[in-house]
Amino acid sequence: MSRPFPLAGLLRLRAMAEDQAVGELAAARRDQRSAAERAGRTAERLGSWQPPAAADLAAWQAAVAARVALSSLLVEHTDDVDRADHVVADKQQRWTAARTRTRAVERLEEKHVEQVATEEGRAEQAALDEVAGRRGDPTAPPGDGGAS
Repeated sequence: MSRPFPLAGLLRLRAMAEDQAVGELAAARRDQRSAAERAGRTAERLGSWQPPAAADLAAWQAAVAARVALSSLLVEHTDDVDRADHVVADKQQRWTAARTRTRAVERLEEKHVEQVATEEGRAEQAALDEVAGRRGDPTAPPGDGGAS
């Protein structure tokens, strides 16, 4: 019977931490895409803004105020995109670190599995050698049975 990997609990814990980091990275990327889409829509609205063709002073001032507000909103949305980019970079770094820690224990597990397989192979070979040794010398004359 093969012996269990002694760090199996640690490996499960590291895998859970990696899964959590992946989830946080995915959420950060969703937020990043959402912020970029908002900024893109705002930039598009600002780019397609047209001043009123013929309007009185109040309408003109309202249109200019709307453009200024839209410009201000674009600045906010651009800042949101920058913040989201930083969050994604941080979450990416955390996931990379978690993956590295998990992979280190996985490599130990792989070595453990190889070592156990080698030990089991040696034990099986030793058992086969012992059985072969009990049968006697195959070059011995018939009827001897290899008994000494």
